[in-house]
Amino acid sequence: MRNRFSLALCTTIALGFFWPSSSLAQASARSLSRSLDQLIDESDSAVHGFVVSSKIEPHPQLRNLMTELVTIKVADTYKGKPRSTLVFRQYVWNVDRAKVSSDYHKGEELVLLLRPQSEYGLTSPAGLEQGRFRITLDRERRRTAVNGRDNAGLFNHVEQAAQARNLMLSTHLTAVVRQQHGSLLLTDLEQIIRSFARPR
Repeated sequence: MRNRFSLALCTTIALGFFWPSSSLAQASARSLSRSLDQLIDESDSAVHGFVVSSKIEPHPQLRNLMTELVTIKVADTYKGKPRSTLVFRQYVWNVDRAKVSSDYHKGEELVLLLRPQSEYGLTSPAGLEQGRFRITLDRERRRTAVNGRDNAGLFNHVEQAAQARNLMLSTHLTAVVRQQHGSLLLTDLEQIIRSFARPR
């Protein structure tokens, strides 16, 4: 019981001091809906790639914090510094070590919108599950992208945000951002991310 209390206390302190400044709110991000333009704005890098490896382990400095070290083979970069490999460390929210499971699986194809790293090297997808898109093939063998919320709320106000930034979305993309949820083509997601990721 004492060890469990110490672990919980250390985790609470870590969330307050070791994460980027806005990340305490990240703890409740599972209940806060983000639109795609917001996810892109919050991200430091946006990539399409494949999981090479993932490992659950204590943080190298903050030993009471469980983290997941993920290596991605990058196929394309939409925002941030281009690279062939991306390695990042993510905090594991479930502090029960006996029940910790990976969010990333070897060979999995993903689009990730990653927040800036903290001074302790921690990051996470913007909006948590909202900024991690799993890529699969539909019945027509087209690559489609779905985040952890089935893309629900992903396009809320995106059309208005595009207009405010003087971004000209094609007729096709305008129709895409008007849909409510469900999978979308990877090519459409890529175009929208690239449009909003351009320097203003």
